[in-house]
Amino acid sequence: MQIQDTIAALATAPGAGAIAVIRVSGENAIDIVSSIFDAKSGKILKDQDTHTLHLGNIKDDNRIIDEALVSIFKGKRSYTGEPTIEISCHGSSYIQQEILQLLFRKGCRAAKAGEFTLRAFINGKMDLSQAEAVADLIASDNAGAHQIAMQQMRGGFSNEIAQLRQELLDFASLIELELDFAEEDVEFANREEFQNLITKITRVLKRLIDSFATGNVIKNGIPVAIVGEPNVGKSTLLNALLNEERAIVSDIAGTTRDTIEDELSIGGIGFRFIDTAGIRETFDVIEGLGIKKTFEKITQAQVVLYLINADKFRNQPDLFIVEIQKIRNRFPDKPLVLVANKIDHLTEAEQNNINEQLSQLIPEKSKSAVLLISAKTGLGVDELKEQLLQFVNMGALRNNETLVTNSRHYDALLKALEEIEKVQQGINDGLSSDLMAIDIREALYHFGEITGQVTNDELLGNIFANFCIGK
Repeated sequence: MQIQDTIAALATAPGAGAIAVIRVSGENAIDIVSSIFDAKSGKILKDQDTHTLHLGNIKDDNRIIDEALVSIFKGKRSYTGEPTIEISCHGSSYIQQEILQLLFRKGCRAAKAGEFTLRAFINGKMDLSQAEAVADLIASDNAGAHQIAMQQMRGGFSNEIAQLRQELLDFASLIELELDFAEEDVEFANREEFQNLITKITRVLKRLIDSFATGNVIKNGIPVAIVGEPNVGKSTLLNALLNEERAIVSDIAGTTRDTIEDELSIGGIGFRFIDTAGIRETFDVIEGLGIKKTFEKITQAQVVLYLINADKFRNQPDLFIVEIQKIRNRFPDKPLVLVANKIDHLTEAEQNNINEQLSQLIPEKSKSAVLLISAKTGLGVDELKEQLLQFVNMGALRNNETLVTNSRHYDALLKALEEIEKVQQGINDGLSSDLMAIDIREALYHFGEITGQVTNDELLGNIFANFCIGK
């Protein structure tokens, strides 16, 4: 990692716009930009105070490229923890490239993906989990994902881990000290307090590990499979949910032969809806492949919407009951919403009868529900959205609890818990201090992996390679 270089990159999205921002960071950043900037005030840029703005011209010798606003961040008082300049220029793609090429000729090099944030991590401006949250914040496309990323970027998760690690480190130091006095058979670490700490760490780790199931789906969107027999209104429902003509709707059965996916934010939570091929017996090879993919999507989905033609169910309920039981038996742990569609021409008594029959198919205390809708008219669609929200642990989000969303953190937490459980077993078995110290060191190692106190170039490369250029 060439962190001594002065780097430059476009910090705003590429392409034409009203304004573009070019970020320059490194020991020579201010000197380099001073050499190409002519302030309207006549002041020398490098002599100005930190956190000040200056209007002037960006010049290549005597040629003016653009009139721009330059921001100065001196010393460690910048995002990267090193001297930084931000040039706000007009958003012409030509102007952007002219300024960048001029900076490169003056001694900058092009920043790599995530290099500004990497430098912020190396210079102690943030820990590794906070740095990863920056990428999550940029990628967030709904209120839930944004809230989790902001909570992590502010250090909520890393502070919790750092506190546990420090408490464990303090006890580990006392246990290591005992090893120096092994022949005198003394205990510096109070075993009762140590037991209480291990119990506390185990409880916190399990809570964080359990939160991954919720945090991960909020971050990436909750996949919802829309399934049912052909021509039951699956594509119509997808269009109604999205409020646009996303899928082809036809009276011809089997129109949808592949899956169609789109995303929607409901109550600040991202849902990824998957319209699937109708499930039926078929000799059509292409349609058969679509039905096979339908079952693959059900496997991947967090929630299944099983659509039923309400009129056909009213006349032949036994046929549907068999199919519903097949789905329940094949996917017993998935939240299942039985959606009786096309109710707009049924009487209230007929609707109540259908609702009662379907409700009898829902096991007690299961994550399942029954709804009656008309996808064509939109009747009941809002109630369906509300039902989907009930499958999400909104309480944790509302209470601003720490939610783990990163699979790397999840893996490190699992490994740390495994080592802590070994320590607990050692306490129970009266294991000697030297053997317990080994497991404690391993637990500390995995805690350090999360915050970046333990790291290597390969890990950093993998993490920051996923960032956008300029961040």
